[in-house]
Amino acid sequence: MAGKKSKKNNNDQSDQININAHIIGAGTVVNQLITDTLETNFMPYAMSIIMSRAIPEIDGFKPSHRKILFTMYKMGLLTGARSKSANIVGRTMQLNPHGDAAIYETMVRLSKGYEALIHPYVDSKGNFGKAYSRDMLWAAARYTEAKLAPICAELFGDIDKDTVDFIDNYDNTMKEPVLLPVTFPSILVNANTGIAVGMASSIPSFNLKEVCETTIALIKDNSHNVADTLKAPDFFGGAALLYERQAIEEIYKTGRGGIRLRSKYSFDKVNNCIDITEIPPTTTTEAIIEKIIEKIKTGNIRDISDIRDETDKSGLKITIDLKRGADADKLMQRLFKSTPLEDTFSCNFNVLISGSPRVLGVSDLLLEWIAFRTDCVRRRVFFNLNKAKERLHLLRGLEKILLDIDKAIKIIRNTAEESEVVSNLMIGFLIDEIQAEFVAEIKLRHLNREFILKRVQDVERLKKEITDMDDILASKTRVKNIIIDELNDVIKKYGEERKTEIIYAADTIQDDIIDEVPDYPVNLFFTREGYFKKITPLSLRMSGDHKLKDGDSMLISMESTNNADLLFFTNKCQVYKAKAFDFDDTKTSVLGDYVPSKLGMESGESAIYMAVTLEYSGYIIFVFENGKITKVEMEAYKTKTNRKKLIKAYSDKSPLAAIFHIDIDCELVVKSSSGRYLLFNSGAISPKTTKDSAGVSLMTLKKGQRIVNVKEYVPGEFAKPHRYKTKNLPAAGSLLSSDDIGEQLEMKKDDD
Repeated sequence: MAGKKSKKNNNDQSDQININAHIIGAGTVVNQLITDTLETNFMPYAMSIIMSRAIPEIDGFKPSHRKILFTMYKMGLLTGARSKSANIVGRTMQLNPHGDAAIYETMVRLSKGYEALIHPYVDSKGNFGKAYSRDMLWAAARYTEAKLAPICAELFGDIDKDTVDFIDNYDNTMKEPVLLPVTFPSILVNANTGIAVGMASSIPSFNLKEVCETTIALIKDNSHNVADTLKAPDFFGGAALLYERQAIEEIYKTGRGGIRLRSKYSFDKVNNCIDITEIPPTTTTEAIIEKIIEKIKTGNIRDISDIRDETDKSGLKITIDLKRGADADKLMQRLFKSTPLEDTFSCNFNVLISGSPRVLGVSDLLLEWIAFRTDCVRRRVFFNLNKAKERLHLLRGLEKILLDIDKAIKIIRNTAEESEVVSNLMIGFLIDEIQAEFVAEIKLRHLNREFILKRVQDVERLKKEITDMDDILASKTRVKNIIIDELNDVIKKYGEERKTEIIYAADTIQDDIIDEVPDYPVNLFFTREGYFKKITPLSLRMSGDHKLKDGDSMLISMESTNNADLLFFTNKCQVYKAKAFDFDDTKTSVLGDYVPSKLGMESGESAIYMAVTLEYSGYIIFVFENGKITKVEMEAYKTKTNRKKLIKAYSDKSPLAAIFHIDIDCELVVKSSSGRYLLFNSGAISPKTTKDSAGVSLMTLKKGQRIVNVKEYVPGEFAKPHRYKTKNLPAAGSLLSSDDIGEQLEMKKDDD
């Protein structure tokens, strides 16, 4: 049997070799530049993601949204009864070559039941999940039903009047619209997010009434300040938006920025609990509860006795039971700062305009929509104009016939063959074939006085309509007025009050919560690559060696408390302030927090030193490569307000050789690139109150020399310490004595 199996395998391999022999290049290994691979393989894929999947277009829809809604429209679900979701998904696959799960998920996010959109496009029935919960999943497509919401009439109203272009679907068996002729700026009305290759889009939703009013104002005056009428984004889930006019205007101008959203709550005095009923759209109830529980377990929050999710059919509700004597408002302020109860919606108004992704401000985006809608209106008017002219042309022919009906009847009666009726009418009345065909189809019952009078009236009406439509096409003002009238009509039909409350950031309570944070001993660690760890003594005793990034090493390790202030000095002469409790307790087995990311440092900025203090006592010593030194009082970095970033933390006149935080004056050893050493006491340097002082000369250096190392002096390090001391500063220092050569080797190791 083994021999037979081996023989069969050999035959299979032989057949494969024969097949490959007939395929040109098969089995050949070709060396190809990575740049060529990217250009031929990766770039087409990236462009497909950007153009056909992730980025919305000016009508406010991604291709997947548009295909689902158009399929439902063609199924008659705009006015008819609901259909099973599975049926809709199956029909959509004729336009969208994706799996049914992906199509159904897209439809769910457009539905009323999911509660993600201010004006949902799908009127759903059944369990469609909830946007504010990751665990409340939607039912299978066979159990739910859906139809188009009434507002979809504004998406498809003119689609059959050549307002937009149509293209073939993926297998060339159907036609689908390139865009939908929306009568309002849906791109801003409903939230839309997507991640492509190398770019993303994140557009918040706005109040429909405010968007339409702003668009009308822009049509009338292109220089209108949109922030005057478009107050701020609006979300279905409500919540509260912390309003800062300058930040909003910057987002409206650049299309990028962040919007701070805060949960809304009420305090139940009877049950001594807090009920949270609205949360930011960027988070979920589960994420909020998990974060609060984490804070309770670590001891950062002690005023909560229980927390539970009481969300039901009536809506979202998170209940927090308080301990006796707890202040509900102060607790919520602390939770806003440390949990997703307050979160930021990152805006990125990236939209496909004529096939090209562009990040636009709100004003520019609305102007693009106005141009798009103007083209739709003109195409609709032109379509109706051609139809009216065709109808008038037919009635002109009928008009000639009605002048002598008896003659027409005689021609038809005396015509021997049916196929010659049209040609004989053309000859008899001097009309063209289209007119003659129309006349020949008129029923005998219509050859009466009433019919004749109505057709004459139709001629006069069509003349007026044609003149009016010609005037519209020739007048930009009339086209603008039509768009304005349509927008006003949308406001009347679908306008609603804001759901998201606007509160001014300056009016929010900013309590100092430092004293309320539990204080306990911690060990602080900071590495040369900028990673920070905060570990409790118990966890440190039970842990092994520190996990570090390749090539990284520990720079600072010390004991302190959870309420200590941390000052991170950067390579750009700035200092970022934080509290130890801003960082979570961790273990030695993790890399820790990357400080530049955690504190939001600038691009290319890195943390080079960490100072830890409780009372801002002592000094910060800066030694520069040019031989100068500055001793700055720690008090200089203390601020009355909670500023997180201080500029000009030290001088930028020369590269920095070393930073030290000392509580009391001590002796330091300085080494120059020429091999000279200088031993001095920091008490000889007068302290400065100006942080970015250029300093005083410490060591005299010749041209091309610099300070390469600074360290605290260890008693016994030098055989004759007085050799390296001097009465006056600056000084040149001394070369190592023969007794200290060994120490030089040790110091060299430290340099390495």
